[in-house]
Amino acid sequence: MKSPIARHSLLDDVQAIVTAAAFVSLGLSFLASHHLLTGGTAGIALLLARVTPLRFGPLFALVNLPFFWLGVRQLGWRFTLKTFSAIGLVSLASENLGSLLRLEAVHPAYAAVMGGFLVGAGLLMLFRHRASLGGVNIVSIWLQERHGVRAGLFQMVVDASIVVAGFFLVSIETLALSVLGAVALNVVLAVNHRPGRYLGS
Repeated sequence: MKSPIARHSLLDDVQAIVTAAAFVSLGLSFLASHHLLTGGTAGIALLLARVTPLRFGPLFALVNLPFFWLGVRQLGWRFTLKTFSAIGLVSLASENLGSLLRLEAVHPAYAAVMGGFLVGAGLLMLFRHRASLGGVNIVSIWLQERHGVRAGLFQMVVDASIVVAGFFLVSIETLALSVLGAVALNVVLAVNHRPGRYLGS
């Protein structure tokens, strides 16, 4: 007889979302220390920050707004509210982390890999607490739950496409390091986020 699936408490969800936001914002700081790109809506916001006067934090929140309807309709209000709480915290943390931390002597390859690992670990925490960082995350979770498509593999394809879209904005070296970071991020998800592996809800 299968054990009942344990539900996360409100405290469980709050600590996971706060911790995930800290991981993601730190990971993005590693990437930003060498002007690297990443995937998902964070990657789109980073690209837009290069060509508009707006900063990453506000852009990240704005880019995710169109996905609010999809999240509510396909995954429910609880998922969507937790997701947009995480988006708000990442936006806030990213805007203010510079006053607490300066990454001035980080090897670019280390920044790419560690940035990817941290963002991937943060996303994994959110996924396991029925939340995300919006955009591609919402689509990938919906595809995995409804159609059995591996979320990590789907995100790897989309993220690589977003990073490559920065070809005309960055050097070949920066582009290659950005792809390395995107692969590191999505390896964390592809290996650890599989249907049936984690039964919390």
